[in-house]
Amino acid sequence: MDSKVRIYLDRSNNEILLAESIQKISENTKLKEELNLPGNTTFYSSVITHSYYSIFYAAKAILLAKNIDISGPEVHRKVYEEFEKNLVKTGILDLKLLEIYKTLVIR
Repeated sequence: MDSKVRIYLDRSNNEILLAESIQKISENTKLKEELNLPGNTTFYSSVITHSYYSIFYAAKAILLAKNIDISGPEVHRKVYEEFEKNLVKTGILDLKLLEIYKTLVIR
């Protein structure tokens, strides 16, 4: 596996692990006490953000594995467009995955 692909897959994995951890903190009173956080504190916006980045880095990894290297500016939009063009419209991936990704992309 290409080292750049591996880097993006590792980033994707790290982001989803962090999102899961933040969700646990948001929902676990004991963890909040251990971290000296007020009981009503939640971090759901961060869970969403880190989940999005997990998807984004995974999409970049898939594209890189197909020798499609995307960079800025507007890298998020470009990744979305290339993902659609090279993976969805070709039938490699289901359209539903693109619809989920599209709802997360900031345009």
